[in-house]
Amino acid sequence: MGIGAERLSPPRGSTSGGAKPPVSKKPARAASPAKASSVAKTASATGAPAAKPRIAMEDGFFLALVIVISLAFALVIQPFFAAVLWGIIAAILFGPVNRRLLKALSGHRNSAAGLTLILIIAMVIVPAIFITMALINEVASVYARIQSGEIDFAVLFERVQASLPGWANAYLERFGLADFASLRERIDTALTASFRTLATQAVAAGQSAFSFLMALGVMLYLAYFLLRDGDELAERVTRIAPLRAAQREALLQQFVLVIRATIKGSIVVAIIQGLIGGIVFWLLGIEGALLWGVTMGFFSLLPAIGTGLIWVPVALYLFATGAIVKGLILVFCGIFIIGMVDNLLRPILVGRDTRLPDYVVLISTLGGLELFGFSGIVIGPVVAALFIATWINLAEMRRQEEKAG
Repeated sequence: MGIGAERLSPPRGSTSGGAKPPVSKKPARAASPAKASSVAKTASATGAPAAKPRIAMEDGFFLALVIVISLAFALVIQPFFAAVLWGIIAAILFGPVNRRLLKALSGHRNSAAGLTLILIIAMVIVPAIFITMALINEVASVYARIQSGEIDFAVLFERVQASLPGWANAYLERFGLADFASLRERIDTALTASFRTLATQAVAAGQSAFSFLMALGVMLYLAYFLLRDGDELAERVTRIAPLRAAQREALLQQFVLVIRATIKGSIVVAIIQGLIGGIVFWLLGIEGALLWGVTMGFFSLLPAIGTGLIWVPVALYLFATGAIVKGLILVFCGIFIIGMVDNLLRPILVGRDTRLPDYVVLISTLGGLELFGFSGIVIGPVVAALFIATWINLAEMRRQEEKAG
């Protein structure tokens, strides 16, 4: 039969008399999950807006629990914050050495990490302990000589005043600095208080040797496991971080880059500048050469103005007391040797592309020292670099969204 015949044929179940077939009443069943998913797919295919899933109360509670537990863990390790920080820094800096040893030892991670830890102790810890002990002895010796009167700042200021030419005294009178008696008294009091503070801190450091040894043990213990399992831990942290893959990689790369740049570009340069400054002071016969060298190395962490805060006043004192040749030698070494170390070594050790602006380094270093103590020389620049990197990533994301729109 043709198509027309099929249309004229009565439907199945119909009676010849045209009576309607009995309709069975069955309860309506709920749509199966398969049908619901097919409906959702159909809605998405037709462009209908899909309903947003609501965050369940359990998910919100779990998120709050994660935050609370994380804060509690941060409070637990807060007494060893500096030890944890320097353990991470040691693992990052000596990571390339550990990888070379791992390759040479056919993949024995425990042996490679142990040898790297011994290298850290021999190259960093032992020299730092000896320098600290010598510095404590130097500070105590200078302070004892001040107390006994062997070093008299009043006599030193009188010699400076007597050696100044007439035009210099007239120039000082114009700015109200000719009253050497009161000026000498203020500076004498300030210097004496400074040395007293250093001596007190040296004694306190000796009394808290147990805390120092405990923190040192935590740092070395953590550094060992980070050297052994650091790659796996870094991969886990980056995987669970609630960020996009590109953002995670950019921030992690910037963190490691700034750690290495800060240590190599700041601390290594500070050690070299302090060493050269101490040697120059010792060769010129200036008292407390070790103390001045360590102080110069510490101030060299401040860009542009660092070491000049130490050797410029000493050079002026040498000129004022008639030691013209020593003053000229110190000025020459300060400008062309100590000063050029920063300009020559820092680009080689760090690279020009990874350097932060000098004003950012200065402000972040001073702020870090104020908030976190000595560890702030690393924390400050790292926070500043991550701040800049985060805003750069945000600007890049908005630029890509504008292009896509």
